[in-house]
Amino acid sequence: MTSPDVRVERLDGARAGTALLTVSDPKRRNAMTAALSERLVAVLGEVAADPSVHAVVVTGDDDPKPAFCAGGDLDELAAAGEAGPDALEHIYAGFLALAECPLPTFAAVDGPAVGAGLNLALAADVRIAGESARFEPGFLRLGVHPGGGMTWMAQRLMGPQVTTAMLLGGEGLDAARAAEVGLVLRVATGEGSDGRSAAVTEALRMAAVAGAAPRELVVATKASLRATGRLDRHRDAVAVEVGPQLESLRSEGFREGLARVREATGKK
Repeated sequence: MTSPDVRVERLDGARAGTALLTVSDPKRRNAMTAALSERLVAVLGEVAADPSVHAVVVTGDDDPKPAFCAGGDLDELAAAGEAGPDALEHIYAGFLALAECPLPTFAAVDGPAVGAGLNLALAADVRIAGESARFEPGFLRLGVHPGGGMTWMAQRLMGPQVTTAMLLGGEGLDAARAAEVGLVLRVATGEGSDGRSAAVTEALRMAAVAGAAPRELVVATKASLRATGRLDRHRDAVAVEVGPQLESLRSEGFREGLARVREATGKK
């Protein structure tokens, strides 16, 4: 029997610069436990500190059938109710680490993303759904208040109406509907490559763009996205961007990029 884990694969070739993280507890359909959460925190810390990694893709083990994360372990949740907030925050630490990762993060969602699994998907910067993806809060059915920041994350993406329908109206979303309401960027269809699902293949394709760019530029751009997302005025956003843009214009990465463009266009 495979032990619960978060497997790490640092890709090479055309996908160099990307780390693929696979949440794996097949017996429980990748349910989030304190141990898995700890492992996710550790792995995300490792890849964020690795200068060769520019982007992160998170998915769930698909053996014996696709599942992103089928929620929090019910026994641990029950125990956390008795133990208090520290125990709950221990379980939440994994998707908080994903949300706070300085690198761009992509979730490739195949199969169910329920409760804590939905939180894990919401914590990524970009979500790609496979055709089998299903998004379910699951909290109300269990008689449990939403946690882990779900009410905040979901409303930012989908607005109050869809979030209320999901959390209080029992509205689950299949892949197509999730794309319609903005929970996922798109639905990946057809066959994937290299034995991976279409969703993982598409997420890796997107991540490879950041993988090929200078790491410091990728990190700075994500930091600016976070900073300007809280602003109300255009002028303030310009002020946030001007420093890192000037730094990039003086970088070796820009000189190399400029040379490539000039060569491609025939300009000297």
